[in-house]
Amino acid sequence: MTDVTKEQVLETLKTVRGPDLEHDIVALGMVSDVFISDGKVYFSITVPAERAKELEPMRLAAERVIKEMPGVKGALVTLTADKKAAAAPAARPASNPPHGHAGHDHGHHAHAPQQQPPRAGKIGVPGIGAIIAVASGKGGVGKSTTAVNLALGLLANGLRVGILDADIYGPSMPRLLKIAGRPTQIDGRIINPMENYGLKVMSMGFLVDEETAMIWRGPMVQSALLQMLREVAWGELDVLVVDMPPGTGDAQLTMAQQVPLAGAVIVSTPQDLALIDARKGLNMFRKVEVPVLGIVENMSYFIAPDTGTRYDIFGHGGARKEAERIGVPFLGEVPLTMNIRETSDAGTPLVASDPNGVVAGIYRGIAAKVWQQLGGQPQRPAPAIVFE
Repeated sequence: MTDVTKEQVLETLKTVRGPDLEHDIVALGMVSDVFISDGKVYFSITVPAERAKELEPMRLAAERVIKEMPGVKGALVTLTADKKAAAAPAARPASNPPHGHAGHDHGHHAHAPQQQPPRAGKIGVPGIGAIIAVASGKGGVGKSTTAVNLALGLLANGLRVGILDADIYGPSMPRLLKIAGRPTQIDGRIINPMENYGLKVMSMGFLVDEETAMIWRGPMVQSALLQMLREVAWGELDVLVVDMPPGTGDAQLTMAQQVPLAGAVIVSTPQDLALIDARKGLNMFRKVEVPVLGIVENMSYFIAPDTGTRYDIFGHGGARKEAERIGVPFLGEVPLTMNIRETSDAGTPLVASDPNGVVAGIYRGIAAKVWQQLGGQPQRPAPAIVFE
């Protein structure tokens, strides 16, 4: 069977009329980020922000014609709305239709019957009580390890828990939770999450090879995140922990804009440089009206295993002082230990492998404080985020 090409997809999409009903969506320059993997076609359609909801039938039409192409196994089409699209004249065809963006993808289910256009308002995930983000302003502070052990701490405290790896470019959950293989699908559309240690898990790392380079731009990151969130059979969960990528980029904005986050946990190390970056993440969540549940100081101190001497390698107490300064809860101090590093590398997180240990107790305590912060805290409506 001949592989479907980007050119064939664009040619087929010329049969779909744009909002002006005179020109097709390709001629109008509305199609971007065409990506094909294993017979699955992914692309986005840029529309005026204020017309996103009424143009949903156009998205469905584009998805339908692509699915009908010979050799196509499925399609995922999203509407991307921004201020520039709203200001552009809808009836004037683009002189040069944008080229698709090549990359690597998972090649799994692609139909999204309840896909909502951006800025049309947050919709929850059926069965999930609360969604919390674990974030950091920079990499290298142990955020993913903290997210895994926080999720396991919530589980150990009697809750039903899942974890979503939102780092499209550098997924770490397969290694941290020692999960290999590909997830199965229900009716070729909904993904069954992977599972280990009692946690339900979804990650791009299950869908692509570990060494595959993800070279996506914003709309494709958005599509992948929403697909992994809303087209996964999570079942009934009290909490879904989202391990965010470091920084304040596309993934964070997508989650803040389109997902009813109950709150965010910020992870930092004690030194000033890490705290500066942590403030950026904290301020971003505040700006988009996501409650900050608290700050965790990771790598807070080091206890020498041979002598028991304590060393404050990165300083100590910086995150606690920062939490007090800005008026958010301080959730706890996690030491830097050989066990955390070794168990993370081995895919046997401490809360699961040494549940009665001191560090596991610290993580369970942090989990209890997070759950306490969530108690009685309603999920908030979506803030309107428009890129200038």
